[in-house]
Amino acid sequence: MLLDSDGQRIGVCPLAEAIEKAKERGLDLIQLTEKINPPVCKITDYGKYLYWEKKKEKEKRVKSSQGEIKGVRLKFGMSLHDLEIRVKSALKFLNQGDKVSVELLLKGRQKADSSASLAREKMNYFLELIRKDFPLKIEREIKREGRGLRMLISKENKK
Repeated sequence: MLLDSDGQRIGVCPLAEAIEKAKERGLDLIQLTEKINPPVCKITDYGKYLYWEKKKEKEKRVKSSQGEIKGVRLKFGMSLHDLEIRVKSALKFLNQGDKVSVELLLKGRQKADSSASLAREKMNYFLELIRKDFPLKIEREIKREGRGLRMLISKENKK
């Protein structure tokens, strides 16, 4: 089965004739599938064909990845109610299939070692609140970055 470069059906023809038609147009003959009888071939530019195949593959990879990264910011002196609101927004993001970057901002003296350990406890408490309602996976452990602490969490994939 032979297809034109536009995708128009030319019909069933022998291999030699298909190669001849491709040479007349200055293009290549590409076999698209061999699983069916007769095999499907297309007259097109091979470089263009490779470009479109790579593009399709890239789109598949993008679609198969687990969404984008959304952020939730916490503060050192945050009240319990405010923390619960952040938990709700993180759960919403996780339910949508996105990863969540949790950042706890520290200012001035809060960056001292004793305060940093309290901040780490607040981050762990935040994780406990989420784990009550949702199975999650920690992509990146709690780590000191920039102006505070940061971690990355996502939905746990159960197989």
